[in-house]
Amino acid sequence: MKVESGILSKLTTLVFCLLLAAGLVAVCVWYLPVLHQNESMRRELLQLDAQIAQAQATNKLLNNAISALHRDPKTVERLAREKLGYARTGEVVIHFEPAAAVAATPALLPR
Repeated sequence: MKVESGILSKLTTLVFCLLLAAGLVAVCVWYLPVLHQNESMRRELLQLDAQIAQAQATNKLLNNAISALHRDPKTVERLAREKLGYARTGEVVIHFEPAAAVAATPALLPR
């Protein structure tokens, strides 16, 4: 039985190409979830980098406030006056109520 070598080489080339294509498809199917995971991790990394930058900015502001409290006695005095209502001897402290509380008081409304 004599088989033509031209057909046999064409069939061998076809089978090789089909196996190569099947291998490429298998690799693509296998790596597709990994690519999606990589993309989501990159997005998460960008979000975390933004959070880190924001936390560093907040940290810098807080460190500046702490160092101002350690170095500057006027800052301590100002905060004591604002937050605790402290005053020097002989000073009068006037507290203002918010506008909503004043508007709700019927005795202060014009008649």
